[in-house]
Parts: sequence; C-alpha cells; structure tokens
Amino acid sequence: MAKQVWKASTLLSPLPAALVTCGTVEEPNVLTVAWTGIINSSPAMTYVSIRPERWSHHLIAESGEFVINVTTDELVRAADFCGVRSGKDTDKFAEMKLTALPASKVKAPLIAQSPVSLECKVTEVKHLGSHDMFIAEIVAVQVDDKYIQEDGKLDLRKAGIMFYSHGEYFAQGKKIGQMGYSVKKKRPKNPKTAKKK
Repeated sequence: MAKQVWKASTLLSPLPAALVTCGTVEEPNVLTVAWTGIINSSPAMTYVSIRPERWSHHLIAESGEFVINVTTDELVRAADFCGVRSGKDTDKFAEMKLTALPASKVKAPLIAQSPVSLECKVTEVKHLGSHDMFIAEIVAVQVDDKYIQEDGKLDLRKAGIMFYSHGEYFAQGKKIGQMGYSVKKKRPKNPKTAKKK
C-alpha cells in the first residue's frame, strides 16, 4: 500500500467533542474541546488543552476546576455553537438551552443533558505552545440513571455518543467487538448439555 508523507499535524481521529463546563452554577460557562482524553487509571486522570485566548482558559486557571460532559447526537448543535462562540460575550447555556446542575465535588457546573459528566480538579498546567494543557484528577463521575442497567452496569449504546473527526461530527456506530475478544478462549462444550440436544 502506497502512503504519502505529510507535515506534522493533528490528524488523530476520532476525538471527543466534549462540552467542558467551568465557572459556577450561577454563572456557568461552557466550551467545546476535542483535545481531551484519559491519561491515567489510578488515580483517574484526564486533561483538556485550551488556547490561552479562550474565555474558559482564565476561568479554569483561576478556579482549578472543570467538568467534562460527554456529548450525544442531541447535543451536536450545542457542541458546535459552544466551540465557535465566546462565553465572554455570549451566555451559551441560555442560547443552547442547556441546564446547569451542581456538581458533587467541584464548583463548576455539569450539563443535565449529558449522559456522563466527569468532575475534575487541576493538578498541573503545561504550556505547550498554541494550547495550555490542564492536567486534572477526576474526583467524581455523574451518570444519567436511564443508562444504568438493572445489574448496575453502564450502557451508553442508546445515548448516541458523538465524536469529532477533521471538522465533522459523527454519531456512535455499531459495535464490532469488545476489549479482549481477540484473545478470549472459547469455553469447551459441556458434554452433558450437548447430549441433551
């Protein structure tokens, strides 16, 4: 297979189109972030990378807190709007009819319409160039009841999780596997059960 060599760029895909909230419930702000992910399991840690000129940057820098809200196909318009408008002169919560709810361990609000919200406290800031990376510990997670099964497991397949890829938004697709299935051993057939058939 032939490949072309391009200059270094941000062509990793897909990425979250996360709605990151900051400020307070009384004065909430939100921006859309694709530069985010999980960076550690124990303690659970994440990051968001934000340009210093963004209004949310100084709010997070001052408070040391933010919430990452997972987006769905129903939130795609809000995610787009919150990524191209500034909270300095626009009440994005009001414009997009988002509901700010109190978090359990941080002052930053979470978005009621989001199926999963990660409450985060900043532990370190790295100045990388175009963006500053806010490294944070995930101190609590809030999950919408309607995605919790009877056995207590989280099932987000019906949520329509959204992701971002090179300027476009996509909804979650079909399941094609699960972690570890490539090495999972097949269970031997029970001879007693086989005879009954």
